[in-house]
Amino acid sequence: MRTRRLRSALTLLGAMATAAILALGVAGPATADARRPAPAGRSTTAHGLVPVTDLFARRLLLADKVAAAKYGTDTPIDDPAREAQILTDVRARAAGLGLDPDSVAAVFRDQIEANKLVQRGLYARWDANPGERPTERPDLAEEVRPALDRITTGLLVALRETERARAVPSCGPRLAVAAGWSAHSHRLDALHLEGLGRALPSVCAGSR
Repeated sequence: MRTRRLRSALTLLGAMATAAILALGVAGPATADARRPAPAGRSTTAHGLVPVTDLFARRLLLADKVAAAKYGTDTPIDDPAREAQILTDVRARAAGLGLDPDSVAAVFRDQIEANKLVQRGLYARWDANPGERPTERPDLAEEVRPALDRITTGLLVALRETERARAVPSCGPRLAVAAGWSAHSHRLDALHLEGLGRALPSVCAGSR
């Protein structure tokens, strides 16, 4: 199962990157501004899943602030207690929205792992290039986590609204195209593009 999901993620990542490059041109560097508006003119084919992939991208960009808040401190990237709290919360809220709690938890588990992938990549970049290290330390409790919580609420709604689209056989290809649009819209760099690929495996019902 793990091998199949990894293969699926890599396949989707490759398709996503191809869609972004061929249809839109090479994306510029990522920005940590999670409220940056996306441009108009999205593909009608991808439109149904773009709200989901846009929220994935916004969550990944907030990983920059999470990393900046933790880097150089004793706070680890992995936070099992916080992760368990998030998954317990989304399971309860998913049930309230009429969604399958296990499926929703799987999607959010992938978001957590994608976020940590980006954080580790940023740590490695900053270790190798001291001049690129953050000059400010965002407040996790007051600034970053409330923003993540808002994205969680939006993503739960988006998962409910796309439940039918995520259950059809064409979900995988459409998800890849949607991710390509979101990668371009949010100007994801290679690290965040890799994170977006890691965020995808559990979105489509057939991939779980």
